[in-house]
Amino acid sequence: MELKYLHTFKTIVSEGNFTKAAEKLNYTQSTITFQMKQLERELSIKIFEKIGRNMILTKAGQELIPHVEEVLNSMTRLSCFSDNLYDLKGGLQIEMGETLLCYKMAPVLKELHQLAPQAKLYLKSTNCYEILEKIRTGKTDLGVFYLNVCDSEEFLQTYPIGEYTMDLVASPRIKERFPDFITPNQNFNLPFIIDEPDCIFRQIFEEYLKSRSITLDHTIELWSIPTIKNLVKNDVGISYLPSFTVEEELKNGELCKIKTAIDSRKLTAVCAHHKNKWVSPLMKLFIQLATNGA
Repeated sequence: MELKYLHTFKTIVSEGNFTKAAEKLNYTQSTITFQMKQLERELSIKIFEKIGRNMILTKAGQELIPHVEEVLNSMTRLSCFSDNLYDLKGGLQIEMGETLLCYKMAPVLKELHQLAPQAKLYLKSTNCYEILEKIRTGKTDLGVFYLNVCDSEEFLQTYPIGEYTMDLVASPRIKERFPDFITPNQNFNLPFIIDEPDCIFRQIFEEYLKSRSITLDHTIELWSIPTIKNLVKNDVGISYLPSFTVEEELKNGELCKIKTAIDSRKLTAVCAHHKNKWVSPLMKLFIQLATNGA
């Protein structure tokens, strides 16, 4: 049996269909189909069945997934057999939440580069829900995100980074005009400046506003925390952010905290990987640095 057939099978599962797997592997779709037929022939089972226009995993195909992952992980371990903790090479793909990447991980990444100069690091900043899904489907090695988005940790191996508070912030002039975000049933002619809808601290604050029947004029949605802070400093609106992202601005007076009645909920930051994933020496080093240095 050729290992490339197993790799192709895993890619189909992670990408969701033959077409996307072919694009990722730079194969023609006929090559993908041929390899899966060969795999079915060698295993004497039916792995995929055609339902309508889609190829769907059979029950046997679903049961095959953990066995394929085990074989491929074993091959990865063999390929790295000659490496040790002082010979850190290869690639490492990490997905991170933007606030953690911008404000917590820079010293960690600097130290990783110093300790493993031959390693190739592939970083992507995205929302925590997407990171969780990529860990689940094996599309990333590690994720650095807020565990608050996770309903179940069944497939996760997590390593704590820290717990962080959040603050409602505004410029001094805006706070003077809108000092009360505790009294219920208020309507403010003021925008909420924040990240995308899947942003966990946006969700926490919007739930709070709804619970107290407080409404804001509209939402300005941006994908950059520095840009959000810049608009808030310039009296455009308010924002609700992790405290560590606005620490400097609070100290120098560019921003002020506005009191709320939000409970003492905190953001729980973790580094995580799939529990079935083999942890390479490079992954171990990053986990160690991230959990000690943030």
